[in-house]
Amino acid sequence: MVPACPGIVTCTTDFGLRDAYVAAMKGVMLTLAPGLRLVDVSHEIAAQDIMQAAFVLRAAIPWFPEGTVHLAVVDPGVGTDRRGVIVVKDGRYFVGPDNGLFSLVLDSPPDALFALDRPEAWRTRSPSNTFHGRDVFAPVAARLATGVEPSELGTPADGLQRFHWALPIVDEQGVRGWVVHVDGYGNCVTNIPRPVFEQAIRGRRFKCYVGSTILSSLSTAYAQVPPGEPLLLFNSVDLAEVAVFRGSASDQLDIRTGTAVNVVFQDDRP
Repeated sequence: MVPACPGIVTCTTDFGLRDAYVAAMKGVMLTLAPGLRLVDVSHEIAAQDIMQAAFVLRAAIPWFPEGTVHLAVVDPGVGTDRRGVIVVKDGRYFVGPDNGLFSLVLDSPPDALFALDRPEAWRTRSPSNTFHGRDVFAPVAARLATGVEPSELGTPADGLQRFHWALPIVDEQGVRGWVVHVDGYGNCVTNIPRPVFEQAIRGRRFKCYVGSTILSSLSTAYAQVPPGEPLLLFNSVDLAEVAVFRGSASDQLDIRTGTAVNVVFQDDRP
C-alpha cells in the first residue's frame, strides 16, 4: 500500500463559503497536524448533489500525486446509520460517507475498504449528528495524511455503496446523451466521451440538438466562433461540451443538468 503523501488533503463539500463549516473542518485537521497542505477542490457543490461532487472530484484526482488523501463530504444521510469509510485505490485515499459518491469516482472496485468504526480516531466519541465532516471525517483524513495506517483508523470491510453514471446511448442514427455538469462559466458538459463520439460518427455529418440550439460542427477552441455564439467541442477531460463564447450556454440556450443531448447523424451526401 502506498504511504499517504505527507500532508496533502483535498477537500470537496457542498458547504459553501458563507458559513463556518469549511473553516471548522480545516481547523480540526490543522489542530491535529499543523503542517498539512489543504487543497480546496470545491465547496460550491449543489446541496446534497452526490453526482456533481463525484464529477468535480473525479476531474481533479489525476493531477495529484499518489498518496494524496481526498476528503469528500456531501452527506445527505448524516446522523443515520450510513457508515463512514476510507477507500484505497491506485495509491490514493478517499475519506467520507459511504453513499455512492466514491463508486462514481472510481472506474473499478477499490483495492481496500475500511469502515470508520473506531471512535478513538474521531474528534469526539459523541460526534454531532449534523456534522460528521468536522467530527469524524476531518480527523480521520488528517491522521491518514500524517502516515497513520488505514487499518488503525477503521476495520477492513467490503460492499462499497454503488451508483452508476448514465452512459450515452449509441445506434446507427446517432448518440443520445445528457448534460451532467454545468460549470462556473455556464459551459454544459455532457456524458459523451470523445472516443464514443468518434467511433460512432465515422466521419459523417451530424446535427446536435440541445436546449434551444442546433449545432452541426465541432470546434477546437471557444474563440473559433464569434462572441455570443454557441459551439460544440471536447473539453479538457475529453467530454463533449456545449458552450457560448464569452457567454453562458446554460443561461442563453436554456440548458440545465439533465438536459437531453441528441446527436443525429446525416447521410453521406453533400
